Order: sequence, then structure tokens, then C-alpha cells
Amino acid sequence: MSILKLNWFNENITLDAVKKCLRDFPLEARELYLNKTVPCLEQPLSPLEFYREWIGPNKPCVIRNAFSHWPALSKWNPSHLREVVGSKVISVAVTPNGYADAVNQDRFVMPEERLMTFSSLLDVVEGKVESRGVFYVQKQCSNLTEELPELTGDVETHIPWMSEALGKLPDAVNFWLGEASAVTSMHKDHYENLYCVITGEKHFILLPPSDRPFIPYEHYQPAVYRQREDGDFDVVDVADSDKVPWIPLDPLKPDLELYPDYRLACPLHVTVKAGEMLYLPSLWFHHVRQSHGCIAVNFWYDMEYDIKYNYFQLVESLAGAVGPL
Repeated sequence: MSILKLNWFNENITLDAVKKCLRDFPLEARELYLNKTVPCLEQPLSPLEFYREWIGPNKPCVIRNAFSHWPALSKWNPSHLREVVGSKVISVAVTPNGYADAVNQDRFVMPEERLMTFSSLLDVVEGKVESRGVFYVQKQCSNLTEELPELTGDVETHIPWMSEALGKLPDAVNFWLGEASAVTSMHKDHYENLYCVITGEKHFILLPPSDRPFIPYEHYQPAVYRQREDGDFDVVDVADSDKVPWIPLDPLKPDLELYPDYRLACPLHVTVKAGEMLYLPSLWFHHVRQSHGCIAVNFWYDMEYDIKYNYFQLVESLAGAVGPL
């Protein structure tokens, strides 16, 4: 065998071996420690127990009776919100189809960020006025404390047992309210996330970080939606911006011909109801839908950039380098 043929043979054997490792890695994770469903705890654990059993192993769970003392559970209805914050001007994401921060053909399209009063938003959500587009309060820069501080007395600005477990306060406390058509596309965050549903319910699709080899990423030109006077939306490119890596696959209707590796993924489905809290660990991929008018508050605690993050970066780099499995 010639030297060139031998080099080609060795390189391909090595690539096949790496691909096999990436296929086997998620399967071993499922056998070793992952749950087949999202467990439900009837009450919060002590900070040490929660860290040991959930944060350290990086596993999600639903927690009941974690914020049953919050006045928001009984007070946050449209009439109360109109009275307390109806005149406040807030930032609302508006899209033609409910998909904000999502792939649309060959673009990564962000929503139109519209300033409007809270009462005007409620008019849309309650169907009192007709409006083209889908509206969603989803600004993620601690909009509860920054835009709606009048509501913080009805909740907590941090979760004491989580703050003690992590030794830090949350980086952000976010308020969410929107229409049933508003969808959060599949993505991951570098946060330990406590997601508290106040009214309605949220529907999550979750995939562990170990499933990264089966999840496609591509790079897209960033753009934003802009609504015209006739009500239709244009997609306007963001000038002088780098391409954005994003997941093009929709887990509600995955194109398995285009992304066949996703057949090997094992998504978990969980519905979080009013009064329940989801612990969504850092680096878990998630896709979110909601009931109409659902209200939620979530707490983002910055993750530890430790060996867990280091391992994930290795898997992500390898998955991106070898291509389809």
C-alpha cells in the first residue's frame, strides 16, 4: 500500500472512531445517570441536598410548593396588572409567526422590539383589540426588576435556597407573558435556571448536553422583523454583524431527512403548571411553548465554568468538526 493510501486509510479510520465515540457518548450518559422522564419533587430540598442531587449531576426536575407563599399566585390577573402597572411602558417582542430569535429560511431573525404600555399589551392578549403579529414579553435583561419593579413585592427577587446552594444571587429575574402562538426555539443557556409558572402552563422539550452530537447547528446572517404600515412584516438584515450559530431544527416537526442524526436524540417532554417550578440546568437544550396569556418569572444564576463546561466545549467542538454522524 502506498504512503498516500495508508495516510488516507489512517485518517478515515480515525474520523470513524471519533464519530463512533460521539454516537456512544450520549447513550452511555443515559445509562449512567440521566432520567427517562423529568422527576417531580413535592417540596424544595435543603441547599446542600439540591446541589448534590440535581445541580451537581446537571439533571432537571419540577418542584412543587416552592413559591406557594408568593402573593403573585392569587393577585396576578389582568385587572390587577392593569391597576398596578397598566401605564408602564415595557418592551414587547413582536413577530409575524410567534417565532422570535429563530431561523427563518437562511436568516436568524430576531423580533421587532416594540415599546408599549402594559395595558395595550393586555388588550392584545385578551382579544380586546385586533393586531397583526404575535406579542410576547420576553426581554431577558432582568426585565422584572428593571421595567416592572412594582411587581417585585408579589414575588421574591431571588430563591433563598438556590442562592445558598450556589453561593450567589441571580444575574437576572425575568418576567414572561404572551400569546399561545409565541414559541421559544431550541437553544441552550449558560445559566442555572429556575422557571416559575404563575398562571397557565408551559410546555418544555428538553435535551441533555450529552445529546449535542445529534443536534444540528448552522451559521446564519442575523436579521430583525419590521412591521410595515400595511401590517405585513419585512425581514431586515443587521448590517456589519457576524453570522450567528443557531439550531435550525424544529423539535415539533423535525426534518429527519435533512437532519438524520436527530433520530438518535431522546428529548424529554414536561409541562409545568401554575404554582410549579422547573429547574432547568445549565447547557440543557430547550424549546418552550405556553398556554395563552401564561405568566411566568424565572431566575438565571450564572453557571460555574468548571470541568463540566470544559467537557461540554470539547464535545461541542468535536461534533462541529466531524459533521454528520
